[in-house]
Amino acid sequence: MISQLRRASVSVASNISEGASRRTHKERTRFYEIARSSLVEVDTQIELSLKLNYLTKDDIMTLNENANEVFAMLSAMVKPRK
Repeated sequence: MISQLRRASVSVASNISEGASRRTHKERTRFYEIARSSLVEVDTQIELSLKLNYLTKDDIMTLNENANEVFAMLSAMVKPRK
């Protein structure tokens, strides 16, 4: 589980970085969507950690707040341009 959580976390940051280097909005959006999907995977791993008693509710409160904030930012970045 730790390995999977690390891979997904690295994927979020890596895809944001790679997307930022792309020239077109369509290309950037593709990487931001992948980052957002990886973030959902991180969130799932956090929830499983709670269910398996690896973390407490207090531990995940801040993690969930941060994940929700990043998810909202990524969602704004993938919105179609008008």
